[in-house]
Amino acid sequence: MIEVGQKLPEASLSELTADGMKTHKLNQLFAGKKVVLFAVPGAFTPTCSEAHLPGFVILADQIKAKGVDIIACVAVNDAFVMQAWGTAQNAEQIMMLADGDASFTKALGLEMDTASFGGIRSQRYALIIDDLTVTTVNVEQAKSFERSKAETILDLL
Repeated sequence: MIEVGQKLPEASLSELTADGMKTHKLNQLFAGKKVVLFAVPGAFTPTCSEAHLPGFVILADQIKAKGVDIIACVAVNDAFVMQAWGTAQNAEQIMMLADGDASFTKALGLEMDTASFGGIRSQRYALIIDDLTVTTVNVEQAKSFERSKAETILDLL
């Protein structure tokens, strides 16, 4: 699992924007920036839609006021689903990034197998990243939602 002090692994994530599909190389997108990256097991799932993403939507201005350049949400879903979920959640200030094949999630060592429910998905977590170096790793225990929520991350900034 990724640890504090490590560089973010090289990876590409997709984003569907008003200008079409974009593939972001994270080592370029996040270089020289302070980033809050949080991950959810799946778009449109209960805790993710009722609490996790909405918390970051509500607190986005306060998080950015702490010097954060990018707030990004990642899930093992496709970019079309992530874009639709972001729109449904009014997440204009959040980059909705798709890890369709779970390669980024696996590179972080934060994958979980949900078997027939959804297959390989991401664990719920939040990272604070400063110029590609991970400064905070908050991974949730199963069936828990405290360490990665927006309020906790805001307090850590």
